[in-house]
Amino acid sequence: MRGPELRIEHLTATHRRHPAVHHLTARFAPGSLTAIVGPNGAGKTTLLRAVAGLHRPDEGRIAVTHPEGRPCRLALLPQQAGMDRTFPILCRDVVLQGLWSRLGPFRGASAEDRARASAALEAVGLGGFGQRPVADMSAGQFQRLLFARLLVQDADLILLDEPFNAVDARTAADLLAVLKRWHGEGRTVVAVLHDLDLVRAEFPDCLLLAREKVAFGPTAEVLSAANRLKARMMAEAWDEDAAICAGPKAA
Repeated sequence: MRGPELRIEHLTATHRRHPAVHHLTARFAPGSLTAIVGPNGAGKTTLLRAVAGLHRPDEGRIAVTHPEGRPCRLALLPQQAGMDRTFPILCRDVVLQGLWSRLGPFRGASAEDRARASAALEAVGLGGFGQRPVADMSAGQFQRLLFARLLVQDADLILLDEPFNAVDARTAADLLAVLKRWHGEGRTVVAVLHDLDLVRAEFPDCLLLAREKVAFGPTAEVLSAANRLKARMMAEAWDEDAAICAGPKAA
């Protein structure tokens, strides 16, 4: 497998007409493993949502191109904090949601589909959890469950928003192994993270974002002291009432 290229050109995305991502241009190579880092409010989640088609850009273009010319399968893991875990649903059914694009609202899951869901649960350390209600799960178990749903989606481009947040060290290590497996299979993986030590150790490429692009490229170069200081200074200078910009800057 070889993942798609993700190309972002002069992207501006706003909340209530105020910039969240500002004139961003970046290219994520096929099969790359990239971390997105930056201060709180830097536009990291907005960027992932825009790529996933959940946040409409005000300006610019997002293109996902598969090297084989076929349509690209995309999967997004949102932050846990924005999800309702009280809804009465079983773990197996959450995993089967990953097959929604194929099953649709009226087609039931086949025995093969259920076997795939069970295998995905086993792969993330949740064997035997299929009939357990989601409401009974810990934060770490629930994050494993969301990874299982991603596994059955079999996506070419995987977007992860704080995938290791609020989980214990063992769960984080297990889920990191799944992420590295995706990368080893040639999928294109982009993850929003806040742990810079983890980013330095495990992610070859990095985008440092402070609403605008501060730096993008090899992680060791991007996370230099000078770039991190620049991002912090940009964050301190943010004007929350700034109007939307009139046009794109030069790349």
